[in-house]
Amino acid sequence: RINGILKHEYLNQYRINNITDARECLRSSVELYNNERPHFSIGLLTPELVHSQELNVERLWKNYYTKNTKIVNPLQDNEKTVNQYQD
Repeated sequence: RINGILKHEYLNQYRINNITDARECLRSSVELYNNERPHFSIGLLTPELVHSQELNVERLWKNYYTKNTKIVNPLQDNEKTVNQYQD
C-alpha cells in the first residue's frame, strides 16, 4: 500500500534523471508521508504525531494479508535421495 501511495501521490510528479535524484525525491516523499500527510487509518493524524506523543488511537486499518500456516510440502524435509538424472 505505501509503495503505491508514494508512487502515485508523490513520485509520478517528478522527472527523475539519475539515482541521486531518485534518492532525494524518495527521501522527501517519505518525509511528507510521515510528517504532513494525514492518514485516515489513524484518525486523520500524521504518523509522526501519533508516535511522538505516544497517542493511543483506534486501529482503523485492515490487514489484507493472512499468515499462511499450511505446510507447502510436508515431504520437503525428508532426507530421501532423489535421482536428478534421467536414465
